[in-house]
Amino acid sequence: MDQATKRPMPTEEGILAFHRRCEDFYPADAVDASIEQQRKWYDALCAEFDAPSPAGLTREDTLVDGRIPIRRSRPATVSTETRIYYIHGGGFVVGSLDSHDAICAELADFAQAELVSIDYRLAPEHVWPAAFEDCYAVLRELLSGGRPVVVAGDSAGGNLTAGIVLKARAEGLKGIVGQVLIYPGLGGDLVSGSYVEMAEAPGLTTADTRYYRKILQAPIDNPFAAPLAEKDLSGLPPTYITGAFFDPLRDDARIYAARLIAAGVNVTFREEPQMIHAWLRARHMSEGAREGFRRLAEGVAVLVGTR
Repeated sequence: MDQATKRPMPTEEGILAFHRRCEDFYPADAVDASIEQQRKWYDALCAEFDAPSPAGLTREDTLVDGRIPIRRSRPATVSTETRIYYIHGGGFVVGSLDSHDAICAELADFAQAELVSIDYRLAPEHVWPAAFEDCYAVLRELLSGGRPVVVAGDSAGGNLTAGIVLKARAEGLKGIVGQVLIYPGLGGDLVSGSYVEMAEAPGLTTADTRYYRKILQAPIDNPFAAPLAEKDLSGLPPTYITGAFFDPLRDDARIYAARLIAAGVNVTFREEPQMIHAWLRARHMSEGAREGFRRLAEGVAVLVGTR
């Protein structure tokens, strides 16, 4: 706790330095700015934390259904037929193929697996279920060739990941061998638990979460939009979930992991004790983020079968 402001704050200097650097590019009150300005700030922030591409990794940008941009990232060594399908975060409002490209490249390289990322339609121009439908269309396309898929996503992308995996189960779509949820927003009630305790956490506040939900206009009682609304979680694929302690979304990850375990799903759950929302970007400047990313990459590798 920051005694001056009473805000919950981590003590690890690396993640605090990361947060300060983030606010130089993306101010704490960014949601009060225009959508165009938010996207400019976010693009600049992502560029600031870019990283060198792994040696030998190649990229190919194509379209699914003639309209949905995807990027295929293929590391120098590919040791599995299973592909990673990565869905980026950004509150359903910001983000692109480029915003998470370095993260995707490092995950693909570590897991020695091809990774496909998506540039889904963003709100407010496209409210729910536009992004969901884009993500599901790409999932169907990836599975149509008979190769297994591990679906992964962070924040809003974690929501979309959990949602399309639930829809795939409902429709009997086969071939998903794992899901990876990284500090996901899964439809928690906003008035209890971490949404209260971490309401003013650095990096993401409960007010920010309310803003993004209002913009998306997703039905909170629909499990595809709010996976915590799903009563039966049985039969879902092995799952890796990682949360951050200093994050209003923390309890969404905790509760979903516990309910998956109770339903008999094979779950690996980690909560990074010194991390804030969006800590993936801090992996090269924070010890906690570096360790969390290493564990995440190992978890992905296990799911694709290279560990």
